[in-house]
Amino acid sequence: MVVRLPSSSEFSLEEEMRKAVESVFEAVRRHHEFYRFALPMIASENVTSLSVRKLLASDFSHRYAEGDVGKRFYQGCEFIDEVESLALELAKRLFGAEHVNVKPTSGVNANIAAIFALTNVGDRIMALSVPDGGHISHSKFSAPSIRGLKVDYLPFNAEEMNIDVERMRQEIEEKKPRMIILGASLFLFPHPVREAVEAISEADANASVLYDGSHVLGLIAGKQFQDPLREGADVLVSSTHKTFPGPQGAILLWNNDELSERLENAVFPGTVSNHHLHHVAGLAVALAEMLAFGEAYASQTVKNAKALARKLHEEGFDVLCKHKGFTASHQVAVDVSSLGGGSKIASLLESAHIIVNKNMLPWDKSPENPSGIRIGVQELTRIGMKEREMAEIAVFMRRVAIDCEPPENVKRDVIEFRRDFQNVHFSFDDGDAYAFFDELKG
Repeated sequence: MVVRLPSSSEFSLEEEMRKAVESVFEAVRRHHEFYRFALPMIASENVTSLSVRKLLASDFSHRYAEGDVGKRFYQGCEFIDEVESLALELAKRLFGAEHVNVKPTSGVNANIAAIFALTNVGDRIMALSVPDGGHISHSKFSAPSIRGLKVDYLPFNAEEMNIDVERMRQEIEEKKPRMIILGASLFLFPHPVREAVEAISEADANASVLYDGSHVLGLIAGKQFQDPLREGADVLVSSTHKTFPGPQGAILLWNNDELSERLENAVFPGTVSNHHLHHVAGLAVALAEMLAFGEAYASQTVKNAKALARKLHEEGFDVLCKHKGFTASHQVAVDVSSLGGGSKIASLLESAHIIVNKNMLPWDKSPENPSGIRIGVQELTRIGMKEREMAEIAVFMRRVAIDCEPPENVKRDVIEFRRDFQNVHFSFDDGDAYAFFDELKG
């Protein structure tokens, strides 16, 4: 729905702008109410604890702190330095990394910084294509193009939903890329990091492996996925708000001292001026939460994904990779082409308050109406749902997508189902995930 301002002839400018402000608050209130009684399963989203939300609304959001801890270009950063230095130490401890940078403001920003640091104009890189699950920032349409890089796509085995290791070895030997980008947007199983490191080291001693862990950082932190730094990746870049339940932002982690100057300079002053200080404060709390509760949260997330995939299969959905247990991450991929395609099914499910996204599968040519939907269970896990709830959700989805039951009927059941799941778990406050905006009801 498009909101239109009232005619200025009807009101004074002050009254007109007051109504504009009211419309913003009303839209946010309605959004909050919608999500309070929906099933959010976008694989790239999560919900933060109340402690993190309070910090995002703090005075840190007003301030500048260009530079590094203890070496700022502005005064007034004493307490900002305390928080950022704590965030760095907590991240080093959580991920076993010798070097950390928390300044990037998004995962794409972090990718751009790492790509600029570790490549030169005209270099060749290899990454997954978007239909094979790669993120747009790995493609020739985004960061690599800005850097002037040649992009070749890694060979992919659609049946296994993973990189074809032997063909990857052959193509690395033949093309000798300066960088391999691993990690994906559709990310069901660990990527062959050790094999990529071995192959690229033999092809070019100066080449590097970048691992984009944006989708699986929380699983890495909780020791339920692969550990890319221990497997030899040169740098782990990631957003901090998908399986990792922090504020929107990003992080870089690496262990090689020789890369530090290039990576640090590529972030500041290369691609970030002032970073988002309130996000750093929120990230520090999220890091502490993951050190305390991360293994339990990540373990339950993977259990939930497997349970949902299994039940969806039993209910008649074409869930990918049955022969591999469907998934090893927070994600489930479903081919709904026989049901009308990803656009249709995602839209119908949204009408029933079930929020997933349409998603390209390896055989798709167009992103407009792809074959698949992608489902993530990390946020449902964060609000306390377990395997039993996954089974009920699969039935809701079947009723909409296969039985063609009116979404409005299913929505009523979803709203009632969701009433018992309002609190954030795996945090120090265990508060109502939506109470922070209750004041907007007025």
